[in-house]
Amino acid sequence: MSRRRFLKQASAVAGGAAAAALASTKSAAQELAAEPWEKIYGAAFTAYGERSRFEQPVIRHIFTPYGGIAPGSGAALSPIEALEGTLTPSGLHNIRNHSGTPEIDPARHQLVVHGLVERPLKFSIDALSAYPMVSRIHFLECSGNSSRAVTPKPAQVPAGAMHGNIACSEWTGIPVRVLLEEAGVKPEAKWILAEGADSAHMSRSVPMEKILDDAMIALYQNGERLRPEQGYPVRLLLPGWEGNMNVKWLRRLKATATPTYTKDETSKYTDLLPDGRAMQFTFEMGVKSVITKPSSTMTLPRQGLYEISGLAWSGAGRIRRVEVSTDGGATWRDAALTGDERPKAFVRFRLPWEWKGGEAVLASRATDERGRVQPTRAEWTSQYAPANTYHYNAIVTWAVGTDGKVTHVFA
Repeated sequence: MSRRRFLKQASAVAGGAAAAALASTKSAAQELAAEPWEKIYGAAFTAYGERSRFEQPVIRHIFTPYGGIAPGSGAALSPIEALEGTLTPSGLHNIRNHSGTPEIDPARHQLVVHGLVERPLKFSIDALSAYPMVSRIHFLECSGNSSRAVTPKPAQVPAGAMHGNIACSEWTGIPVRVLLEEAGVKPEAKWILAEGADSAHMSRSVPMEKILDDAMIALYQNGERLRPEQGYPVRLLLPGWEGNMNVKWLRRLKATATPTYTKDETSKYTDLLPDGRAMQFTFEMGVKSVITKPSSTMTLPRQGLYEISGLAWSGAGRIRRVEVSTDGGATWRDAALTGDERPKAFVRFRLPWEWKGGEAVLASRATDERGRVQPTRAEWTSQYAPANTYHYNAIVTWAVGTDGKVTHVFA
């Protein structure tokens, strides 16, 4: 949203006086004095850029359910409440590991393509790096993201500690179909088993349709080689599908006639239903949004004009609409969407709002290009058994008290 558009909307919301307060006055500009740093020569170049010393460190929320017994099993959640824009810095990207991050020597690592193929192939990282590449921007979301919202009482933690098992990056690599065409996939091959080189040998079965559509062998993230925690030296990327299927430290792709039903897709990542059955293979992530500013554990310091801002995404494609409510869903207003509205990627939404000191309940509701609308909490919970915590995409609500404190509430 441009500054002019924001001020125009702000004027409509809060009146011209409040909007004008955002701008510098002519007299203030005339009084601008030279600061000490304007009078001395600046610092020399550095080999790798760092944040300003005046900025507080922005770090991930670490979740290790087994503590010191298995410190590498758990998750590191992106601090979405502290970030702006739609791209996540590589060092703040979410992580979900089952057995820690392996230290892999790229000179020794190989990717094997085998199974129901005419020509089994083995690729070194150098060989993969010689292929023509493509770059795409996509989100990665753990299927267990927002599981802390599936609790009897609202958790009072920052937005990222609850909804931050997701991030959005630019990924660069090779379309998987290129390697499969080279190997010659047999007609009876309908699935691909993807397996990682971590000590847990994380593995998932992927339908061939997805593999031949937009699956990628990713070697780079945000312009740099993958970081170890993101699958260095090579990972599978399945845009819009649940995070665990985007197998890191990829070591083999096996073409099969049926799903392999590995431990990672039978012991976990299934949705429990009210009738006692379990629904398997929920691959695509649902339409979802969350307000990141203001959000849980924050405090509004004073009455006045604020910008409600957040993120929206859908595993089905593009976000077409985000509505924002400040009265718990009684009324809704369309927010402005910023960015290129790419498919299966973050979209930032923004809406000016005047807080007059009273109680408010903030919520956002996203609609994707298929027409799917983000469900209410009641609608989502009615579909699953109480113990189910996967694929939660219900509307998130934050309450603003008269003291300006923002808390998580169910509405």
